[in-house]
Amino acid sequence: MIPPELIVRGRRVVTPEGVRPASIHIRGGQIERVAPFAEVPKGVHLVEGGTAVVMPGVVDLHVHVDEPGRTEWEGFATATRAAAAGGVTTIVDMPLNSIPATTTRAALLDKMMAAEGQCHVDVGFWGGIVPGNAKDSAEIAGLLSAGVLGFKAFLVPSGVDEFPCVTEAELRPAMIELARRGSVLLVHAELPGPIEAAVGVWDEAGPAELREYGRWLRSRPAEAEVEAFEMMVRLVRDTKCRVHIVHLSTPEVLPALRAAHADGLPITVETCPHYLTFCAEEVPDGATAFKCAPPIRGRAEREALWEALRAREIDLIASDHSPCLPEMKKLEAGDFRAAWGGISSLQVSLPAVWTAARERGFSVADLAAWMCAAPARLAGIADRKGSIAAGRDADLVIWEPEIRSTIQPSTLQHRHKISPYIGRTPFGVIRFTLLRGETVYDGGAFLDRPIGRPILRGGR
Repeated sequence: MIPPELIVRGRRVVTPEGVRPASIHIRGGQIERVAPFAEVPKGVHLVEGGTAVVMPGVVDLHVHVDEPGRTEWEGFATATRAAAAGGVTTIVDMPLNSIPATTTRAALLDKMMAAEGQCHVDVGFWGGIVPGNAKDSAEIAGLLSAGVLGFKAFLVPSGVDEFPCVTEAELRPAMIELARRGSVLLVHAELPGPIEAAVGVWDEAGPAELREYGRWLRSRPAEAEVEAFEMMVRLVRDTKCRVHIVHLSTPEVLPALRAAHADGLPITVETCPHYLTFCAEEVPDGATAFKCAPPIRGRAEREALWEALRAREIDLIASDHSPCLPEMKKLEAGDFRAAWGGISSLQVSLPAVWTAARERGFSVADLAAWMCAAPARLAGIADRKGSIAAGRDADLVIWEPEIRSTIQPSTLQHRHKISPYIGRTPFGVIRFTLLRGETVYDGGAFLDRPIGRPILRGGR
């Protein structure tokens, strides 16, 4: 047998069959085989995991990179450095916040050109469904042929003019076309009606009242998510389109989700690290770094989301990394109504989720299921990403789950050092991140050249 080019060896390797001692044999950037833990033949390069956890690289399906057009918010270079430092080896970029938005084939090609030569991890792309292309089967086909992994739509205003929301009537023809082509639709599932009905919480609010987190929470009621989910169930039943609900924040959706699953409807759901880590009772007034939509809800809601993960009703966890210019967060004024709604968390998602998960009795195998395998399946790239198995890319993270480290602005690789996680001391220290067998992050140092590639639909 020809010896491999590289062996990654560890006592706690997370494989589809369980966590066990193993040696990962790598050739040409791919996993050749997963063998028992053993001595390494002479002349073979070894990366020694020891007692650290060796896990598939995290696949983060929900990242707003913002380049081109708003690179001053975040760009491919900074976002993918943050990903590598956080054990994330594949990100999928959302179609909005960049200019132009990824709603046409031409815009996708612009984005891919902007990413070229800058990426420290592999990058996939979602296309967007907006009123202008929802009925345009040729544009949808063009985006798919150019390599998008699926599509994203908003049911409420997105926050940027380039990506307007769609109505039920506008969404239906797009879903029929996506079902016909075997694609998936990701949905920001809040409906405007309940939000518009709650707008009165801001009436006559002065500077002190605008700082109250409770007002922001009441302005985005759970009913907006429930009604949106019920609408999507109707559309899935009618169109047979696969739908993925992003960033679920409320357990009030779960009864309808269980009913949809009982009927065999192709609906999957994600939640995010911030909904699993924080709770409304702990968000200080004026702390606009915590603002996101849907909002961080109460402690009871957080625990119900964890139980839904335990019951496998929620499929996966993604960061929803959504940065902006510092002044847009209104940090000095603490104005929750005016602040940008987005949390920067790409680099810290793995330790944040792990810290909360271990407190509730979950394992590193659970973490890999939620943050590696399930996202790869949803994006249609499980033949390449998300597991330590023969034939997969040798994308690995080696990390210490029992060690804590304080999150500091100086260690964050995001373009702007703003995050509600700053000052927290989670468990989970990233030692090495490998992309296709090459070490792109080594405990603070990065590979001197970006080797990330585009991950395209149907490609290798």
